[in-house]
Amino acid sequence: MRSDTATTWPMTDFAATRRLFDLPEGVIYMDGNSLGPLPRAAVRRLDRAAREEWGGMLITAWNRAGWMDMPRRLGDRIARLIGAPEGSVVVGDTLSIRLWQALASALDLNPGRRVILSDSGNFPSDLYMAQGLIRTLGRGHDLRVVAPDEVESAIDDSVAVLMLTEVDYRTGRLHDMAALSAQAKAAGALTVWDLAHSAGAIPVDVTGAGADFAVGCTYKYLNGGPGAPAFIHVAPRHLPNVTPALAGWLGHRAPFDFDPDYRPADGIDRMRVGTPPVLQMAALDAALDVWEGVDMADLRQRSMELSERFVSAVLAGCPDLALASPEDPTARGSQVSFRHPQGYAVMQALIEAGVVGDFRAPDLLRFGITPLYLSEGDIDRAAEKLAEIIGSGSWNDPRFHRRAAVT
Repeated sequence: MRSDTATTWPMTDFAATRRLFDLPEGVIYMDGNSLGPLPRAAVRRLDRAAREEWGGMLITAWNRAGWMDMPRRLGDRIARLIGAPEGSVVVGDTLSIRLWQALASALDLNPGRRVILSDSGNFPSDLYMAQGLIRTLGRGHDLRVVAPDEVESAIDDSVAVLMLTEVDYRTGRLHDMAALSAQAKAAGALTVWDLAHSAGAIPVDVTGAGADFAVGCTYKYLNGGPGAPAFIHVAPRHLPNVTPALAGWLGHRAPFDFDPDYRPADGIDRMRVGTPPVLQMAALDAALDVWEGVDMADLRQRSMELSERFVSAVLAGCPDLALASPEDPTARGSQVSFRHPQGYAVMQALIEAGVVGDFRAPDLLRFGITPLYLSEGDIDRAAEKLAEIIGSGSWNDPRFHRRAAVT
């Protein structure tokens, strides 16, 4: 609830944000939870980065165009969206690399314990990275995976790190970051939060929640483009004591001294690893401009309204589908999922009909609810198309059953 009662909700003009995206004519795009659409400004920004900076300045662009400072500058822009202070977020590398960094650092800060606690709703790559880190360290750590609703009861004095994705990538189920972080702290554990389905989707407050580390990608709700770089947040209280497991050249205190021995940079810069992906960061920089006029409370309210409208219409028109997401809109992120035994074929038929969602094994049809560019009319037409496909059985055409490499 806003304290300024004279202000009429919403403050954000979502019709205006929609115009900032280059969306294909006739397509209702409900897969921004997997890959955000193209911001119009990104094309101009990429052209400038390629022609004027790379082409015109050549190697001098690292200084003249500010390429070397982009990871910190973009990190500060993302910090506003996740409730982090300036100087605590840096951008670059991939989400898996960022997760590895955060988890390794957290384990180092809690050396007397050996358990990494996670849940079965976590994204598989996070679990893979934890498994690989455990093998690499060889210190007897154990990855303990429990059901999402058993996390709270599994936090005890054996846990070194609680590693969770805030929003379940399959169902949209939302963890209570503040409550679980407080419980972990009380038990002497540190927290690593994956914000891949949170940043740009829901209001996030890593500082208020007491999170120790947070990581996330920028190609989903932040619309940075395919392969856009990830980010890492380290709570300022930990930065002086964090020694990066991946001691990259650009995380060195003085990289151009070419010192053969690693000395970590001050602050969040020590979490830098490799050369910044300049063209990807240029696109992300333009994508983040979209958020300058967006109030996250407005976004959340609108997301819940649209998701409730979609769920109600789909359940009324598609009796063969079962809601896989929490019924309470406050208990899920900005996506909804439904179950169907032939979910893959149904989704392929829906995509051909101009409504783009995606499929997650074994039976989930997944839809991102993104108010920046989705309207009530889009929601209604998407539900109608889905009902037509289910009702007619058109999804059962053999071509819709042939699996592509990406689902």
